[in-house]
Amino acid sequence: GVSIGLDYSSVFLTSNNNAGEDDASSGMFRFYGSWEAVGRGTNTPGSLVWKVENRHRYGSVAPSGFGIGELGYVGLISPPWSNQGTRWTNLYWKQKFDEGRGTLLGGYLDATDYVDVWVGADPWTRFTNFAFSTGSSSMFLPNDATLGVAGGTMLTEKMYLIGGITNAYADSTDPIKDSFDRFFSDNEYFTTLELGWTPSQDQIYFNNTHVTLWHVDDSPQAGAIQGWGLNFSHIQYINDKWMPFVRGGYADDGGSLLQKSLSVGFLYQKTPAQNLLGFGLNWGEPNESTFAPGLDDQITMETFYRVQVTQQFALTPTVQYLKNPALNPVDNSLWVLGLRLRFAL
Repeated sequence: GVSIGLDYSSVFLTSNNNAGEDDASSGMFRFYGSWEAVGRGTNTPGSLVWKVENRHRYGSVAPSGFGIGELGYVGLISPPWSNQGTRWTNLYWKQKFDEGRGTLLGGYLDATDYVDVWVGADPWTRFTNFAFSTGSSSMFLPNDATLGVAGGTMLTEKMYLIGGITNAYADSTDPIKDSFDRFFSDNEYFTTLELGWTPSQDQIYFNNTHVTLWHVDDSPQAGAIQGWGLNFSHIQYINDKWMPFVRGGYADDGGSLLQKSLSVGFLYQKTPAQNLLGFGLNWGEPNESTFAPGLDDQITMETFYRVQVTQQFALTPTVQYLKNPALNPVDNSLWVLGLRLRFAL
């Protein structure tokens, strides 16, 4: 009942930036898996799920800080690739119920595993700019490995409901420290509720329409203010090849990067599990409560092509165009070229 996986990913970025450093690079090792401890062979198993990572930069700048810190861009270019070192991301119990129609999670969670999920959000194999990922940069998100509970169920054959509540301000490098006290005493929560439609449960990842409502409490300790927002997503699977999408959101305070965001684009895959082409275009308005008011709206374009060289090795070049980077006093537009490499066992 035990399954395990190992992978190592690298990201290399370079830009024509004149405001700060013009390149960033980082690597990440991940060890993850699950133990199906109860109900093995049934539709309602219970499993222990874990993921441990080591995130390390190669040069002076990690990709996670490249956007705001060096390019003056209100956004994250490759958010998972940081210099945090060894850290937890997942350690939770996963319980299926109702003949597999529902799932409950409890423990140390990564909110991006269940909030506003869609097929293009995987930063290891698909879009790398956060404008095309969970929340479209207009949602507050807690750090990974934050204590909480989440669950989802099919309401009908096509309608589903997903919700969760976690600590809002966790330290993923030391997730156990004070986590239970903070959850039960500090009442600083990140709460979500999502209602969605899909043709069938087995297509929920790549063929669905959903609306997500979120709220985050304030925190004097973290210096954060409360806020809420609404996000939407639509992606449709056409002819087993095309996946056009429309996504976006609105935030009222809450510490998000953008307060308004709209993304459109597509994914194209001629053969399942093989090469993948992606294109996305985003308009974003910086959040006035997070940054100074009156900043320019930004336009972001990203296109990538993942080449599945072997079953274990993928190579993904990417091109990003950033128009009006709101915090950059020098450049009106920027090009960012990137290359991702991934070995998976």
